[in-house]
Amino acid sequence: MFLDLPVAPWEAALGATVKAPTPTGAVDLKIPAGSTGGRKLRLKGRGIPGATPGDLYVVLQVSLPPADSAAAKAAYREMEQALNFNPRARMGV
Repeated sequence: MFLDLPVAPWEAALGATVKAPTPTGAVDLKIPAGSTGGRKLRLKGRGIPGATPGDLYVVLQVSLPPADSAAAKAAYREMEQALNFNPRARMGV
């Protein structure tokens, strides 16, 4: 069983403990620092309940805050200047 779990960029980059829903209730899930979108985390025995419960695979989906205010746009511009980040660098472009 798979669960797409939205996480904030800072939770993925810095690491965090977040609540994640499972078929038997919410659990605290540790997000390792340096995680990226698409990373799979296994929760053993937290999938479909049964005589032998299955595993639940949590797939991290990095969710960006909207740039819908002057302050949010300024924060994104500040990150652009401070981080020197090209998400397509591995593609040679």
